[in-house]
Amino acid sequence: MSLFSMQGISKRYGGVHALQGADLAVEAGRIHAVLGENGAGKSTLIKIMAGVVAPDEGRMLLDGRPVSFASPAAAGAAGIVCIFQELSLIPDLSVADNIGISRPPRLLGPLGLIDRKAQRRLAEEALARAGAEDIHPLALVKDLSLSRRQMVEIAKALARRPRILILDEATSALTAADVTRITAVLKRLRAEGLALVYISHRMHEIAELADECTVFRNGRSVASYAAGTKTDQEVVELMIGRDYTQAFPPKSNTSRAAGAVPRLEARGLSWDGRLDDISLRVHAGEVVGLGGLDGQGQRELLLALFGVLRGTTGELLVDGKAVRIGGPGAAKRPGIGMALIPEDRKTEGLMLPMSVGENLSFAALTQLSRFGIVDRAAEKTAIELVMRQLAVRSEGTAPPAGSLSGGNQQKLVIGKWLLTAPRIILLNDPTRGIDVGTKQELYQLLRRLADDGAAILLYSTDYDELIGCCDRVLVMVEGAVRRELVGDEITEHALVSSALNIAAAPAGPGATRAAA
Repeated sequence: MSLFSMQGISKRYGGVHALQGADLAVEAGRIHAVLGENGAGKSTLIKIMAGVVAPDEGRMLLDGRPVSFASPAAAGAAGIVCIFQELSLIPDLSVADNIGISRPPRLLGPLGLIDRKAQRRLAEEALARAGAEDIHPLALVKDLSLSRRQMVEIAKALARRPRILILDEATSALTAADVTRITAVLKRLRAEGLALVYISHRMHEIAELADECTVFRNGRSVASYAAGTKTDQEVVELMIGRDYTQAFPPKSNTSRAAGAVPRLEARGLSWDGRLDDISLRVHAGEVVGLGGLDGQGQRELLLALFGVLRGTTGELLVDGKAVRIGGPGAAKRPGIGMALIPEDRKTEGLMLPMSVGENLSFAALTQLSRFGIVDRAAEKTAIELVMRQLAVRSEGTAPPAGSLSGGNQQKLVIGKWLLTAPRIILLNDPTRGIDVGTKQELYQLLRRLADDGAAILLYSTDYDELIGCCDRVLVMVEGAVRRELVGDEITEHALVSSALNIAAAPAGPGATRAAA
């Protein structure tokens, strides 16, 4: 008998079937992967499991007995805890406060005050169980990086001692070192008898961790199978319902003219000890990658170029002319034409309660206005055009951005900047947490934008993306560009050895080339 099962689960939102007769069976001491494109119904499924929403049809069984959950607290009391892709932490509270917020330990007495010492011990134990002992329990969450916040979220869930732990893209924001730690933690939890439901678009993680897999497509559970019995290509074809070929669009055959003026150039860019004398050039029509281990200054470099960071030194040039970018408003001016696709679409890229249309037009309101008044007809035309161009799946432009799937939210972030007609595009890990089908669409879009004359600087934690998308890759180590790889030099071996700053990295015509 399964520890927990869902049978014939259906859920509608207006005219949209989020789930239709879906089934899932979870066993103790096993990791069950749930796969599918963004919008396939995975998020609705786990929200029903976690008591966030109620199903319209179907039933759930726990230990063979029918159950229903009126709230997440009810699900938690039954031992079901979910780590959602959207973090639930309160930034202005400490790590310990966040971990113990649902059931803080209390001092004896009528006032029921929180036992701060016991709460700290609880946080330390949970962080250790999550493999994050390096995070101080009294640190404020707002002072932590996104990767460290994700580790706190995992520790918060483990502190509740669940029987069933659901992880929704829990590793998508983690560094490679943290992913290694969490992989070990999940294997240990499985050995302790926990049932784990694991959602991820990273196929290599599924291969390493999962015991069973269930594939969802268009709200239906289309296949369940033992892990390792299907190839990645077979799994992807089940997810998208059609033949699939892992291929990146062809790179541009046009070579850079000798002496051509770069669209974007940085000279001696430094900041706060985290960026060290960086010089780089990106020409119109190029896709230039940023490689290296996570946390080597790639994100800070993109923020510095976009004018977000204060106190940067060095020089920036656009089309050969020195410019001063004092903030994002200056960066997007027509004379510069820069756009930044941020790391966290939910907190940095979108205003989730606002509509799809409002999010898309927000960055381009200046271009869509005359004398301070928005031309609504022009706005409507521009929004509809970019929604068709990016194939955004939404019931029109009125629904809130937060109601869309992760992949479609990412399309909104990109689409709102496309409306500004950018000449320079900075991308911070743009495919994090989105499905393979949407990734393919974004790869095609990037190459099309480059072919149309945009200069693109792409940071990605996925080596395959750097190899498949980029004309050149600048490998960063400790805040500095240590190596440039060009064309056929861009291989996984070269990227890894350069990222580790190994002196014996394969030599080639570009091995000692300056990043210019």
